[in-house]
Amino acid sequence: MKPRKTLCLALVLTLLLPGAALMEVDLSTPAPTQAPAAPPQLSAAPLLDAPPIELPCAAGILVEPESGQVIFEQNADTPCPVASVTKVMTILLALEALSQGRVALEDEFTVSQAAAGMGGSQVLLDVGEVQPFSVLLKSAIVGSANDASVAIAEALYGSENAFVERMNERARELGLKNTHFVNCTGLPAEGQQTTARDVAVMTMAMLSYPAYFDFSTVWLDEVDHGDGRITQLTNTNKLIRLYDGCDGGKTGSTNEAGYCISATARRGDMRLIAVVLGADTGSERFDIAAEMLDYGFAHYRLYPVAQKGTKVRGELPVTGGDSEGVPLVLDGDLTLLIQKGDEQAVQLVPDLPEAVQAPVAAGEEVGGVQVVVDGRAVARIPVVAAREVTAKGLKNALQRVVGLWGL
Repeated sequence: MKPRKTLCLALVLTLLLPGAALMEVDLSTPAPTQAPAAPPQLSAAPLLDAPPIELPCAAGILVEPESGQVIFEQNADTPCPVASVTKVMTILLALEALSQGRVALEDEFTVSQAAAGMGGSQVLLDVGEVQPFSVLLKSAIVGSANDASVAIAEALYGSENAFVERMNERARELGLKNTHFVNCTGLPAEGQQTTARDVAVMTMAMLSYPAYFDFSTVWLDEVDHGDGRITQLTNTNKLIRLYDGCDGGKTGSTNEAGYCISATARRGDMRLIAVVLGADTGSERFDIAAEMLDYGFAHYRLYPVAQKGTKVRGELPVTGGDSEGVPLVLDGDLTLLIQKGDEQAVQLVPDLPEAVQAPVAAGEEVGGVQVVVDGRAVARIPVVAAREVTAKGLKNALQRVVGLWGL
């Protein structure tokens, strides 16, 4: 499968300001940054027209979350049940509540009849049992426990129904157009559905909270029920142990959903998310996800095009100012996903006036830089004035006023 032209970069990039000499933008490589609290939107189109590997599952998608770039996909917008992968949203809301200070890990909650009576995968909570929020969250992330998930819902919103309302509201906030929740566990329910693309977006949001990885990387653990009983926890995501760099994800399986997973792995400075829905067996979903991740890491890498505050060499002419020019800086970060071994020139095309009229405020946007790949504009970086330029004579007039008043 021949890929589309991907976003590739040259190491030396230049700008030519209108009416000025050749100017350069100094594009040093910044250190990798943590995932943002608000994840980027997924790209409108994948880099590849079709999956380059066989995906024997109902739907799948491979995403690089820092840029939001989709590498390839299959039936990514087809609504379907996803079993316990539904808990990605449950976990996200729990992490958001922790971040907002609405709950603390050490806060204790009493398990209700509704939570203790949940079927499917469980951590075997008893009615009236008291557990800290940390144990409930660990049980949901590591053991995919339905009883712990309902206990989380009740702890945060009073009831599972109220929690599900917030799940659907959060889905709308994330722009999930094909997702509807009926419960917080993923147990079969009429009307409950999502898509591979929406799962990827939910996963991106979940991974933006570092606290998630304190639990997702646990392979074996236990829950002490306080009455002499101990429940062993084993991570349902076998890739944590079997795949190099895998540090999170969520599995799920029911008769109607088949075997599903949203898996993430990080190698070097690049993270990938592979979503597999509707595989025939549990081992097959892991194999498919691993092959998707392998392809992404083998063929692509991240490259930072620009960093906010990068100086544009030279100055933009200023008319009517107390100086003849103003220095410029880029007012935005830009990182692109590129295909390894396929570097080619990326043009930075200035979108700047011949000159600007004073006064100019520090930080005032004066234009931009278009990032062009193979004649196609893929991004725009704003350009702002690095310092203030006052109108000619204004500075002296102000100084005279100050002198007259003895200030």
